[in-house]
Amino acid sequence: MSKSTWQHLYGPVPSRRLGRSLGVDLVPYKTCSFDCIYCQLGRTTNKTVVRQPYVDPAEVLDELEQWLEQDGQADYVTFSGLGEPTLNSALGEMVTAAGEITDIPIAVLTNGSLLWQPEVRVACQAADLLIPSLDAATPRTFARVNRPDSSLDIEQIIEGLCLTQQECPGKMWLEVMLVENVNDSREELAALRAAIDKIDPDEVQLNTVVRPPADHDARALSASALQQAEHLLGPRARLIAPLDARKIMVAERERSEQEVVELLRRRPCTLEDIGIGLGMHPNEAIKYVQALRARHEIKTIERDGKDFYIPSD
Repeated sequence: MSKSTWQHLYGPVPSRRLGRSLGVDLVPYKTCSFDCIYCQLGRTTNKTVVRQPYVDPAEVLDELEQWLEQDGQADYVTFSGLGEPTLNSALGEMVTAAGEITDIPIAVLTNGSLLWQPEVRVACQAADLLIPSLDAATPRTFARVNRPDSSLDIEQIIEGLCLTQQECPGKMWLEVMLVENVNDSREELAALRAAIDKIDPDEVQLNTVVRPPADHDARALSASALQQAEHLLGPRARLIAPLDARKIMVAERERSEQEVVELLRRRPCTLEDIGIGLGMHPNEAIKYVQALRARHEIKTIERDGKDFYIPSD
């Protein structure tokens, strides 16, 4: 089975945080408990907090075993992908089994919204690394930046993060995504700092909008604003975004970029279309799209509420 035919795996892809990361998809495209304004994958199409199996764990583990035989080189196996992985009720089973068939560290990348549920915390206990997010610590800003399912409460989520840090033996890197004029005021950062001190994560990774967001008004912080936020969020905080987050890094594989351009010359495509057309995961397609946009080789147009990419010339 070639990389392009994996149903549940993608990559390994280069990650600033995780090195060479093999991604594992556990939920359908944009099935999530949030609809974050900055999401690189666009608007959430199935907002839910209902946990279901979604995919057959045996299929996921079979693919992982095949990948280990064929390639097997990665710094992390990362459960993340196209939606919120903790919505998969078989997450714990798969994380545990993955850890039994490989020595590669297992990471779970989550928005943290369901960690207040004991069964979700149990599902994450076998992971070597948990990377939950916390973008706001006040109800008003939480609603604005994450646009959560109506049943979710920010205080409950923060308490769930606290319990997770206490109960899960792996490391916790808490990610904070800052959006200009949304969650970057001194008041909001002070509330986040108080929550961070309560949660006591091993590290706080500070990020801002780099890739094309779901909401066109979601903008990156300047380099100076990021540095100020890093200081205000305390000694655990470190910048993950490039220092000047408005400058997007150029992707390494020029051939793949050219394939994207040639596809767009034939017809306008969404990010999902590019992935399907070129046999790559949307998370891989994003790298090439962002590099081409940064060099003004392609541009975005909106049709029927969806973002399409076309060549600039």
